[in-house]
Amino acid sequence: MLQLYGHPFSSYTWKALIAFYANEIPFEFRMVDPDHPENSQKVADHSPLGKFPLLEDGDRWVFEATSIIDYLALHFPGASGLLPSDPDAAVTTRMIDRVFDNYVMTPMTDIVAEHMRSPGMPDPATEGRARAVLDRSYVWLDRWLEGYSAGDSVTLIECAAAPSLFYADWAFPIPSSCERLRQWRAHLLSLAPVARCVDDARPYRAWFPPGAPDRD
Repeated sequence: MLQLYGHPFSSYTWKALIAFYANEIPFEFRMVDPDHPENSQKVADHSPLGKFPLLEDGDRWVFEATSIIDYLALHFPGASGLLPSDPDAAVTTRMIDRVFDNYVMTPMTDIVAEHMRSPGMPDPATEGRARAVLDRSYVWLDRWLEGYSAGDSVTLIECAAAPSLFYADWAFPIPSSCERLRQWRAHLLSLAPVARCVDDARPYRAWFPPGAPDRD
């Protein structure tokens, strides 16, 4: 049985979980928190910086959410094609995955980290830089969506997009001028594998430093 180490409120844990749920891959979830020090130790032992998610498959350990999804696509293929079989299309899919991780998830995390560092008094310069990156990324993604129509399928792109847009819109709302992106975010949250992650994370919403909105 596959073991996935992570936390239900973690955006990168969501990323891996969505792939598991989309392809109905059996696994056991190992909670990483102060109440489960043995799981925290496994993560510390098998990833460079002790970060989750972490996948255990027998004597094989895979860290980083994108690598976990690559591993699932290779060894546990299912109804949802997580990666295209065409090599060129797979390169494009991985490229968009990096857009969400580097240019949406990272600046969102910077805003959250700043609010955690200085509750109620975040550094305006730090937060401003992160918001500027998100603002530019939102515009780029809104244009990109003109040529993207995946429907209800779940690929590496949806696995990356759903958690990053979910939390980024809390930290710095997607503007009304990016209507395609706003509608796609809503569509992603309606997908069953994503909706499951949203529901499982509800008990932890008070942890979100800028203040979780009363929506979603």
